[in-house]
Amino acid sequence: MRDLPPLTVGVEEEYLLVDLETRDLAVDPPPALMEALGEILGRRVAPEFLRCQIEVGTEVCTSMPAVRSGLASMRASIADEARRHGLAPIAASTHPFADWSRQRSTDKDRYRTLAEKYQVVAHRLLVSGMHVHVAVEDEDLRIDLHNQLIYFLPHLLALSTSSPFWRGRETGLKSYRLGVLNELPRAGLPPVFESASEYRRLVRVLTECRLIEDATRIWWDLRPSARYPTLEMRITDTCTRLADAVAVASLYRCIVRMLCRLKRNNQRWRHYPLALISENRWLAQRHGPAASLIDFGKAEAVPLAALVEELLALVAEDSEALECRAEVEHVRRIVAEGTSADRQVATYRSALEAGQDEQGALRAVVDHLVRETLEGCDTA
Repeated sequence: MRDLPPLTVGVEEEYLLVDLETRDLAVDPPPALMEALGEILGRRVAPEFLRCQIEVGTEVCTSMPAVRSGLASMRASIADEARRHGLAPIAASTHPFADWSRQRSTDKDRYRTLAEKYQVVAHRLLVSGMHVHVAVEDEDLRIDLHNQLIYFLPHLLALSTSSPFWRGRETGLKSYRLGVLNELPRAGLPPVFESASEYRRLVRVLTECRLIEDATRIWWDLRPSARYPTLEMRITDTCTRLADAVAVASLYRCIVRMLCRLKRNNQRWRHYPLALISENRWLAQRHGPAASLIDFGKAEAVPLAALVEELLALVAEDSEALECRAEVEHVRRIVAEGTSADRQVATYRSALEAGQDEQGALRAVVDHLVRETLEGCDTA
């Protein structure tokens, strides 16, 4: 592999729609909202399984400024149109106090099948995420990189956490979303594959046994995309701040390039037992950027801040080549200031200390999320 692949990138984000009067989720948003957004954003916007959710996806981008511009435009457009209906989007992976049992699913065949097959597990999926696609055209290379990238998933999760509440309760986790997703089959850390053909065999067995309709029903934290020639990183929460989302996406893209460089030099990232990576996944889920993750080489827990510095050094050449050094180095700010989950908890506790009751404090968190979702976005 003499030349490195171009590694184009695309980002998908899922938002929750809240009622600006009650601050609760919009259980049944007006059809006119999605119709208007379809006219404005076209295929970049789509409904999700639950009606209170909305999904967006950037175009295929060759630069991180293009990703930033695309996400900023979509967040602003959704906020402007939602406001006409008394609603607002929040870029967070859980709502502070909404009840999953009150939500209504979107009336589409695909979603009806999902609800029928997975029952209450599907109905509890009141969670949103950010998925980052990086293009790797060669199928064998895609699987090789997939196996190596698993190691870095907990680091990316820790930098993105935005789901500390569930049904009005402070969970003590920075990403409760993963706890909900773990109820699904074919979720969590992906297996390691010997080859692309081994992965194809797995998908074929599952489909021939009618356990899945297609490979989109595989919900691992990282997967070869079923629709595109990409590696789709799915472990991350939805980042409330736009700058954080761009930073995490940039870091993931740079890690992919770094691993491509290693392969060009006949090197590779060492494989570690999934059981150990799973421990790091839990630590990131529990503590976010305050976590200490296991450094497998040293056999000791190391603060994420130190691991991030090592990671930034590893991808320095790649961030320069991809012209996203500033975006990648923003992860230092995430570590220093915390993620959305940290700010949500701080907002909640501050409101309680100011004399608000629990429900008032939770509504204050929603107001905070509405504002922070549009930081860095140009709105009318």
